[in-house]
Formats: sequence, structure tokens, C-alpha cells
Amino acid sequence: MALSRTDMPLDDLRRYAPDLPEPPDLDEFWSRTLAEARAAGSPARREQVSGPIRELIVEDLTFPGFAGDPVRAWITRPKGDSPRPAVIEYVGYGGGRGLAGEKLAWAAAGYVHVLMDTRGQGSGWGTGGDTPDPHGSGPATPGYMTRGITSAAEHYYRRVYTDAVRLVDHVAEMPFVDRERIAVTGGSQGGGIAIAAGALSDQVRAVMPDVPFLCDFPRAITQTPQPPFTEITRYLSVHRDEEEAVLTTLSYLDGAILARRIQVPVLFSVALMDEVVLPSTVFAAFNAVPAADKEIEVYGFNGHEGGAFWQWHRQVEWLRERI
Repeated sequence: MALSRTDMPLDDLRRYAPDLPEPPDLDEFWSRTLAEARAAGSPARREQVSGPIRELIVEDLTFPGFAGDPVRAWITRPKGDSPRPAVIEYVGYGGGRGLAGEKLAWAAAGYVHVLMDTRGQGSGWGTGGDTPDPHGSGPATPGYMTRGITSAAEHYYRRVYTDAVRLVDHVAEMPFVDRERIAVTGGSQGGGIAIAAGALSDQVRAVMPDVPFLCDFPRAITQTPQPPFTEITRYLSVHRDEEEAVLTTLSYLDGAILARRIQVPVLFSVALMDEVVLPSTVFAAFNAVPAADKEIEVYGFNGHEGGAFWQWHRQVEWLRERI
């Protein structure tokens, strides 16, 4: 937790709207990417998990993501097969889906909860991940931020965002899910992925990013004092001639640009003492959302932990009024 406010005054944050240049082929890039992934897809597989959880159904999901690569997820849901609203959750940087049954709150509140593993991650904290990333990379700073950093087509987050949208596709086809009531959420990296999924999928009905990462890259990589954004800063300190190529790549992945395409209700959260994700980068994405129904919960004395379970209570209340 930081000891002081890390960014602009709140009144300035509410007005902050950076003029981030948008690639002219952004929509075509993502349409082509998703079409290729859908064409490479194979049927998703669900297997019920035996274990200590008795009052909820827990299933191990494997679905085809980017390039048809197998991606893992947990489904946790109330018993019965009548269609219910679903909440898809994406995981923070370095974490994985963990063990079956670790996250029960959304299912206990009556939702189908689907927790996506993040390819190649799952060894930084928590209890692990199960999804490899079989695609290579050129020279990169340790971490995930600079894998494929000089080409949007090769960048790591092109694969992750595609996984996220493909998961929405599969969840919408599940017989126990009401396809008209699908929400996406996540904290930090998971929040950034949720923004991308809400922007790129026409089946998402609500977006709930908490202290979202991966937004307003030009400001984040020059102003943020803590990793992971500093992975890019370090890369550019070595590859001194690649700034233009790097910023062009990141413009295809920037949540503050993709957020311009979100037309459904959104509930963001931001923490004003956050040294990992600067409040201005969160507001850059929030302020870019054109949807009329949008709210942001501000935690004035918190760092990157944000609202934690307080925010989950807020999400449940907010979501029940919408889906």
C-alpha cells in the first residue's frame, strides 16, 4: 500500500481523457484474429470435479482459445441445470486459476462462475495455473509484457485477449447459462482482460473491471514506479531504437482505446494510492467508455488491493439491477 496519493487530484482524474492514437486497422485486426481462432476451434470439454465441495457443482473446462490452443478454466455453479446468469472472471498478473473450489462467492450468490486460466502464467502467486503458452517470442524483458512487443500479431496479449473472447463464446453455448446475461470481471490484469472482452465480444452484457491494468500505455510506461509496466520501460532502455514500434504494438492492446467500443453497462473500481496501476490510467479507460450506464467506485486510501471484497459486494448489488 502506498503512503500518499500517486497521481492526479480526483477532479482532474474525472476529466482525464488522453488523445491516444488508434490504429486505422484496429477493428479489422481483431475481427481477423477472432475469426481465425474460431475457425481453429475444437469442441470444449467439461468434466465434473470430485472433491470436498458438495453443495455446488465444480467442473474442469478445457476450451480452444487463440489458434485453437487448449485453455483451462473452472466452472463453479449452483446445482440444477436451469439457465442462470454467468460471471466470467479473469486472473491478475502472474496468477493462475488455482485449485478447484477456491473461489465460491459468485456461485454462492446464484451465478455460474467461470474462472479462466491465463496462458503461460500461474507461478507468481496463488496455487498455480494449468495452461501453457506454446508460442515463442523474440528478445524480451523477464515477464510477459514484452513478449512479441514489436508486432501486434506476435504479442502475448493478442493471444490472451483472444482466449478471453473465445471463453465468452463457449459460455454462451452452455445449457445452464442464460446467454443474454453474461458479465465479465477481474482485478488488475484480469480487469484489463475484462475490458478487452467487453469491447471485442457482442455477447457480454456487463463489464466490471477492478483496478484494471493494461490501459493508457504511453502514460503508464513513463510514470508508473512499480512493475509490471516497468518491464516495458526496461525493454526500451535497452532497445533504444524501438519506441515507435513498441507504442504502435501497444495501441492494438490498450484498454483505454478498446474501451471506446464498450456499449454495455460498466462498473469500474480505482484506488488512489495505487503504485502498480496509476489511477489516471484507469480513468483513461473509464472516461473512454461511451455507454450511458457507467459507474466507478473510488477507494481513496487504498493501493493496488483496491476495494477487495468490499468491491465484490458492490458488484453483486450493481449486477443484480442489470442482469
